[in-house]
Amino acid sequence: MSSMVFRRFGEEVAGFVGKSVLVETKDAKVYSGRLAAVDERLNLVLDGVTGAGEGVYKLVVNGDMVREIKLVEKPFDLKGLAERLGRVFPGLVTERDDIGVLMVMEKVKVTEKGVEGSGIAADKVRSIFDEYIRETKKA
Repeated sequence: MSSMVFRRFGEEVAGFVGKSVLVETKDAKVYSGRLAAVDERLNLVLDGVTGAGEGVYKLVVNGDMVREIKLVEKPFDLKGLAERLGRVFPGLVTERDDIGVLMVMEKVKVTEKGVEGSGIAADKVRSIFDEYIRETKKA
């Protein structure tokens, strides 16, 4: 397989970090929690874990034991936000799906966590971002 396919897989899995997941192991155990970390061997660290017994708050799962990792929260729609920003800033929005970033006018950085930048353009991007977040949370 090409290294690009493997890199894309890694980027997709890395996109689960910080999100709520269900992990099923080869011995049919199921754990729920926030994926805190993952490596190239699918070794996982779960925070706020349930399913591991009373008093367990963090769990490390050996990648050899992982059968499935299921994302249980809706992923952030970066493309939808890019389209919305593109209506206000036509031709000035660059998408970097591989790292989950939008760049507006090559100065304002937008991720699912918020907007980085200052000035009038950043303020406008921030207001569009905030409105987009409010609308997607209602839906």
